[in-house]
Amino acid sequence: MVIYETKITKIGVQAQELAQIGLAIIFNEDAPPELAEISFLHTIEELKGEVERGDFLVIDGQLFEIEEVGSEVNKNLQLLGHCTLKFENVTSLLPGDIRLKGVLPNIKIGTILKIYRKDGN
Repeated sequence: MVIYETKITKIGVQAQELAQIGLAIIFNEDAPPELAEISFLHTIEELKGEVERGDFLVIDGQLFEIEEVGSEVNKNLQLLGHCTLKFENVTSLLPGDIRLKGVLPNIKIGTILKIYRKDGN
């Protein structure tokens, strides 16, 4: 079951710099300008379930297992469409972070992000 699906519509001027070190900050399109500069902005979508360890994130067809979910991720995704995707153990896990196995792929305008329930329900 897909619990979250969105499409990247804009890329902040500093977002790609962070992506080079394995971080992708995502926000709804209505992010404040200072946050939009460092973020991948996307369409506002509904979170249809809690994101949990063991779920999967798909970025343009590439599958990544979710290893850890910060304590504020679900609330932030629901209210702001916000979280930080961290790949390959980049720094410590903060409350708004999702840690994933693998290497962050290239995110561009039009990229589709989907989070799938681990058990298919």
